[in-house]
Amino acid sequence: MTLYDRIASIYDPWSRSVTEDVDFYVEQALASGGPVVELAVGTGRIAVPIALAGVDVIGVDSSPAMLEQARANAAAAGVELDLHEGDMRDLEVAEPAALIYCPFRALLHLPTWADRRRVFERVASSLEPGGRFAWNAFAFDHHFAADADGHAQATPLPHTVHYAVGDNRIDIVHDDGGVSRLWWATKNEWLGLIDVAGLEVEALYGGFAREPYTESSREYVFVTRRP
Repeated sequence: MTLYDRIASIYDPWSRSVTEDVDFYVEQALASGGPVVELAVGTGRIAVPIALAGVDVIGVDSSPAMLEQARANAAAAGVELDLHEGDMRDLEVAEPAALIYCPFRALLHLPTWADRRRVFERVASSLEPGGRFAWNAFAFDHHFAADADGHAQATPLPHTVHYAVGDNRIDIVHDDGGVSRLWWATKNEWLGLIDVAGLEVEALYGGFAREPYTESSREYVFVTRRP
């Protein structure tokens, strides 16, 4: 059982305050015209609002429990999501997508550059010409890391955060012994992945209000395009 299987039932209450990205991805979906694919769809936090806006959503996630919750959330909202259990590294679609997006920093769960390259290449081959790939990820902040390192936190489950700077890794160690990990990346690493996948940068923002990315930005919000 993965971390996300364990927290599926409490994920929505915990993430309810995270709303700043929803309108951004809904606007991207509307502009694309569909169909759209969400990688790491989770409980449908973004997919359901996109479906409510009238765009068909295909969602992929590796957690059966999160997908079950997504189905329940979609039913409660009166919409349908085309949900599939799977690994984003093995992405396959029946028809090319107008938009593929990966919100909430989910790409950071991939441990190696090779894993991310595989995802980017699968995404590029799954987009229609002119189709877009959008995602967000945090920019490493050493001040934040110094404050957070070793500190216990209570939500969504009791845990302690540890930074392994030499490996670009964050270990989220849960009180019951479970561990989940994130691996951050630099701007140049993201740009390298875009290049090898044959995509082009359409926009790089420093936040979901489309503010310009600067050296003081703490979030990467990328929109790329298949030529």
